[in-house]
Amino acid sequence: MNAIIVTKDADLRKIIAQCCASHHPTIHIVSEFPGMNSKLGAIATVYPSLVFLDAQGDEKDVLSSLETTAAKYPQADIMLLAPMQSATLLMTAMRAGVREVIDLPLSVKSFHEAVDRILSQQRESSREDGKILSFISCKGGSGTTFIADNLAYALSSVSNKKVLLFDLNLQFGDAALFLSDVQPSMTLADLCRQIHRLDATLLDSSLIHVTPSFGILPASNEPDPYDTIRPEQIDAILHLARQEYDFIFIDLGRQINGILIRALDQSDHIFPIIQQSLPYLRNGLRLLGLFDMLGYQKEKIRFIVNRHEANTIGVEAVERSLGQPIAYLVPNNFDVVNESINQGVSVLKLARSCNVTKALVEITHAYSGAREPDNDSIIRRFFVRNKSI
Repeated sequence: MNAIIVTKDADLRKIIAQCCASHHPTIHIVSEFPGMNSKLGAIATVYPSLVFLDAQGDEKDVLSSLETTAAKYPQADIMLLAPMQSATLLMTAMRAGVREVIDLPLSVKSFHEAVDRILSQQRESSREDGKILSFISCKGGSGTTFIADNLAYALSSVSNKKVLLFDLNLQFGDAALFLSDVQPSMTLADLCRQIHRLDATLLDSSLIHVTPSFGILPASNEPDPYDTIRPEQIDAILHLARQEYDFIFIDLGRQINGILIRALDQSDHIFPIIQQSLPYLRNGLRLLGLFDMLGYQKEKIRFIVNRHEANTIGVEAVERSLGQPIAYLVPNNFDVVNESINQGVSVLKLARSCNVTKALVEITHAYSGAREPDNDSIIRRFFVRNKSI
């Protein structure tokens, strides 16, 4: 469990830190602030599950700090440490969702009992975190954005999952164009500028909503987004997204940097997109070497062959070259895919029985838990259910 401490009292800070270190499981202090209303009271670089908030001092300042803390860390449980518990303070604490109010001076026994109660409540109420699936090009023109977009759309539509597509192709991201003609009101860079306000509502309002259960966070349209977007901000956004969505798809583009490595670290699976040619194989091997340096297990890497054709380098030869199995094949159908991209419409809506559509829907089975239909195809069931589309 990660936690932050908000107090100006150095002695109290020391006692809390000692209690956290001795607790089982250990509580990791990731940030310490003198007060949430100070300049140092910015958002923590790692999202906490628990906030220790010192309620000593002027009650008006304490109430303001409590409200600010609850707004900045909506996903965290707050433990209030109060020498005096007025009715106003308790009422505000209740409205802010405070789980525990503990008397000062701090009793070590009371501290551990309160933390144990919070942990027990978290276990009872927690939902399974969403899965992060990252897609990366082995070479330019591999079709990564098309596959990421259309798999995300398929998973949200066919399997009724709540899905977020995160465009992390920082300088040339165009994932939103593949599925929507809506001009974004916010981009990733805009969201990062407001990271101190980050919560589920702000994240949702930053998206282009393709369907009620599928949204896209557009890439920055700035020439140098690296001045605005930092790795710790990506951590914070992904941490929140895991809590709000069943699946988070990330379109990484091709460039590898500190920001993208942070996203790769958090990914449950990484999908390099490859084609059946020597340049793709060479770059695929380079990617595998990089992933090995980063300490990623082979089971985390799942290659997808895009534009698969039988009359070129065989899949078995590709697997021998990579020393890694191919997880999925997406067949070649240039005309349909090109029309889908040019219209900004999912291939599932454009071509119901297309071989590419069938392949993409089959991939979703592995992640949705959807059962193969007995008679009717899942494609047909999808379009009958959504015939108004």
